[in-house]
Amino acid sequence: MGGIVVVFICIIGAVIWGIMAGKKRRDAMTLLAEKLGLDFNHERNYRIAERYRFLDKLDQGSNRYAYNLMSGPFHGRQITAFDYHYETHSTDSKGRRQTHHHHFSFFILSLEKQFPELTIAKEGLLSKIAQAVGYDDIDFESHEFSKKFVVRSKNKKFAYDFCNAQMIAYLLDHPGINIEIDQSSLALGLGSCLKVEEIEAHLNQLLEIRSLIPDYVFG
Repeated sequence: MGGIVVVFICIIGAVIWGIMAGKKRRDAMTLLAEKLGLDFNHERNYRIAERYRFLDKLDQGSNRYAYNLMSGPFHGRQITAFDYHYETHSTDSKGRRQTHHHHFSFFILSLEKQFPELTIAKEGLLSKIAQAVGYDDIDFESHEFSKKFVVRSKNKKFAYDFCNAQMIAYLLDHPGINIEIDQSSLALGLGSCLKVEEIEAHLNQLLEIRSLIPDYVFG
């Protein structure tokens, strides 16, 4: 009986801690949004999940929604940044269904033109998704870049235009970046929810990546 009580107390403690941590994050993101001049809404947003479902990383699992949404003009570019949730399910050895919750941060910059899908990621991340839809790896003259990143697109010309020498140098200096472009969205996906103090730096990364895209592809 005593063991059950201890487990119950631990569960309640974990729930309370989660609620408090969530509120602390919301409060910090509210202040950050005010500082950056962005709109902020902490509530679950299922429309965002549906609006951007063409982005592979947002089209996984079930019960998909965005929350802690920041949006608006950022140094002259329209951005959207949010935490994201989806669920997957598995069955344990006793046949019981288990639900797994996945959370990560996501950043989107609106482009002036629509483009074919392009993914740039380390092996094992977006690469598995790309393989599922039949994309081939695209090789580059830089062996170091080709070794560290998996680049896939049905439009190889656009991939080569995007991954110019300056972009390759930037990505090699930032090996943790995972990029997806589709339609008019340039997106950065993370493996987990970022610390609030790291968000502004990733918004700036969106601008840096956009500045390295050659002007002629927008012609």
